[in-house]
Amino acid sequence: MQSMTGYGRGTAHRDGREITVELKSVNHRYLDLAFRLPKGLTFLEDTLRTCLQQSQVKRGHVDVFVSYANTRQDAQKLTVDHTLLAGFQEAIKKAGKLLGGYRKASMAEVMTLSGALTVTQADEDVEAVRGLAAQATQAALEALISMRSREGDNLREDLRNHLKTVVTLREEIAQRAPTVPVEYRKRLENRLNEWQINDVDPQRIAQEVALMADRCAIDEELSRLQSHIDQFETILTEEAQPGKKLDFLLQEMNREVNTIGSKASDARIAKAVVDAKCTLEKLREQVQNVA
Repeated sequence: MQSMTGYGRGTAHRDGREITVELKSVNHRYLDLAFRLPKGLTFLEDTLRTCLQQSQVKRGHVDVFVSYANTRQDAQKLTVDHTLLAGFQEAIKKAGKLLGGYRKASMAEVMTLSGALTVTQADEDVEAVRGLAAQATQAALEALISMRSREGDNLREDLRNHLKTVVTLREEIAQRAPTVPVEYRKRLENRLNEWQINDVDPQRIAQEVALMADRCAIDEELSRLQSHIDQFETILTEEAQPGKKLDFLLQEMNREVNTIGSKASDARIAKAVVDAKCTLEKLREQVQNVA
């Protein structure tokens, strides 16, 4: 199981070229990729996107940062504007009559002042850069997935601890539920005695208690809740990318707990329901970070 939070960095270099890829991922419902590429290397986006989409990273917002350095001798191209240089030379000659006492400008000064020398980046070897980018991305992915897996192991243990709390609360509710009609009957009989009503038909009391027991029956809800708990544990153990399934199960578990709270007319059950809903909310918050 993986968390959706992680960081990975990879570097590849060959023949004077060096490229570094950094990956930062956070929560997102789907795989959402954002690229930050150097000027002139936008052609790498398709290569990087393919590498990420074919990896184990299936969910999360991933920021992809790329830095590149080329120290090869052919990395830059020098161009001299001869027409501009000739015009500058002619202007210097005319100015020389007025500046006879000054030293002549050096070649470097002439080239700099005239703007005739232009340094531009040479066209990159697209295939060579793509190969390096793929290599660096694979290294960054390995680091990212390793971190997400470690975070996922911690998440799994945390989820199991919260799930144990839900199991305990469910058992508490299940043990309490059968006593609710019994206590209701006692309260009803005590109230009749307080009102000094002695000629009540026992059959009528039994019917009233039976109606109440039927209204607050939560056996089915408890059974479905246990089934969801069992599925939750199975998915935690067996699924590699369980986030969406766990989120769906939590919705179903919350529905069953809400129904139990609305049907069971008992203060102790109501308290257990509130505690269960709080724990389910903690589970939901944690599951939002599960890939």
